[in-house]
Amino acid sequence: MSYYRQQNRYKLNIGHDGNPLVMLIAINLVVFSVLSFIKVIYFFSQSSFDGAVTELYNKNILNWLILPADLSKLASRPWTLLTHMFVHDSVWHILANMLWLWAFGHILQSITGYKRLVPIFLYGALAGAVAFIISYNLLPPLRANVAEARALGASAGIMAVAVATTVFAPGYRVFPMINGGIPLWVITLLFVIIDVATIPYNQPGAHIAHLAGAGMGFLFVYMLRKGHDWGSWINNFFYWVENLFNPDKPKKGKTIKQQLFYKTKVQPFTKTSNLTQQRIDEILDKINQRGYHSLTEDEKELLKRASKEEL
Repeated sequence: MSYYRQQNRYKLNIGHDGNPLVMLIAINLVVFSVLSFIKVIYFFSQSSFDGAVTELYNKNILNWLILPADLSKLASRPWTLLTHMFVHDSVWHILANMLWLWAFGHILQSITGYKRLVPIFLYGALAGAVAFIISYNLLPPLRANVAEARALGASAGIMAVAVATTVFAPGYRVFPMINGGIPLWVITLLFVIIDVATIPYNQPGAHIAHLAGAGMGFLFVYMLRKGHDWGSWINNFFYWVENLFNPDKPKKGKTIKQQLFYKTKVQPFTKTSNLTQQRIDEILDKINQRGYHSLTEDEKELLKRASKEEL
């Protein structure tokens, strides 16, 4: 596909029509499959199956991909700020996350197009990571567990997508077969309430990260309506990467307008007049009155066509 035709499609593409939702789900599934395969290798490399297999796998593989709350460990593996959002530790974990990502992501793309999903997801996941680290290092109830605290999964990014989708279209209805449908804001509000209510009971840092992702989703849409698109640099970066070695892209110092419209060697279309007997008679009358030299190029072309079609 040429550079110019690609401009009408979103570049973060794996799958049909360059769908970024398909890309995100595919990345998560591929990472989960690779890590599961590695864990199987660890399993068969041991003489007996016990907790040592999981401990060895976590130490050598998983801990280098998930986000630690301990700042000293984070300093030695800063890439986990990005990798942790694509790592899941169980089938149910990734299945639930991917189902919710597909549900809200599909609605978001149908409302806003393909250029919002990935930036919102990334901003939400990063906001969740920052909130997770801050909470375990500053909040007294969590500081005692900072050395063991780890974060993984796409939940914070998905919460950002869910809240952003709801802000864009709060009245959007799902499950229309149930009394006309359930408004999207009701489902999203339930998610937020559950996260807030379960902070003291189970994985408080993870729930705080979810809420931070939700807040980032709201802030992203708020700033977008103010005229500030925080996702434009992400889209531009991926455009640049994908077209880095594209021979059809404009040369340095030339704009797409100059390259496509002003410097092109092929006309975008050719205007052709209708060929009718009345039109031919008018041209012949003009030749009789003024001579052949008075004809325009279009009229000369019509005469040639008429001679070939025997009009």
